[in-house]
Amino acid sequence: MSDFGSEEGEEDQGPYLGEYEGGRNENEERHGHGKATLPNTDTYEGMYDCGKRHGQGVYRFKNGARYIGEYLKNRKHGQGTFIYPDGSKYEGSWVDDQRCGFGKYSYVNGDTYEGEWKDHQRHGQGTYTYAATGTKYVGRWQIGKREGHGELIHANHKYVGVFKDDKPMGKGKYVFDIGCEQHGEYIPIEQEKEDKGDDEEPSANIVPKWKAGQVTAIHLKTEEDMEEEEEVAKEQTEEQPAESQEETTEEKKEKTEEGETEEKKEEETKQETAPEAGEDTTTGAEEGGNQETADPAPEDQEQSAE
Repeated sequence: MSDFGSEEGEEDQGPYLGEYEGGRNENEERHGHGKATLPNTDTYEGMYDCGKRHGQGVYRFKNGARYIGEYLKNRKHGQGTFIYPDGSKYEGSWVDDQRCGFGKYSYVNGDTYEGEWKDHQRHGQGTYTYAATGTKYVGRWQIGKREGHGELIHANHKYVGVFKDDKPMGKGKYVFDIGCEQHGEYIPIEQEKEDKGDDEEPSANIVPKWKAGQVTAIHLKTEEDMEEEEEVAKEQTEEQPAESQEETTEEKKEKTEEGETEEKKEEETKQETAPEAGEDTTTGAEEGGNQETADPAPEDQEQSAE
């Protein structure tokens, strides 16, 4: 990924501060809107606060890169767009001069990544689209690599499983558009070690190999399936024996019947003693007031411009 355009030290290279037109505060510091040409010929036009870029602004680098967005005390912070010298572009969130939060990176080869970032790297949930094939990876990332659960989606099939160190690893399945899915797992195969010279030890080259298993029809979980799974899980975790549960249920039933009998007797007594005139018209006004409201093919090699 292009990372040209560092702004560090552009205003601290010597006594010459370049040219500046704009507002100043009582201490003669740049303040408010202003336009500056820096000693290295970079330019900035936007908001200042006490001598520092602060707020919305546009910074143009001498190498052709430019940043349009928010600043906080001289550092890119907030929402902004950075266009790199090679034509790649990042649009999204910045924290302390780093791509951090949600953003979209458009690479020079046409690939795109849209998702979460941390410390300038893809990190969290995100989608990487390969322009050459249309393949998409949708899933988790960690420090720039695919890590955790993800889906590699091709034109007429997809792989669903776990990724480790940017490679599919462990159990997963290929789901095909023709209505079937193949279960299996990726097994790490160690190939011949690469010789890096006398000073370094050869490093192992781990390649995942697909071990195919059973082919079944595509099964989509229904609400009934999920409810049944929840019931089974509850039964497995309950410590009380089934017999005692039945007894408890029977006791509750007897208590309920006893309560209903008592309520009926009280109601009959009230009806016998209540006056004919002046009946309470609010009976049943709260009815329903307490009701609960039911609310599979080998992966493509990533072509990264980073």
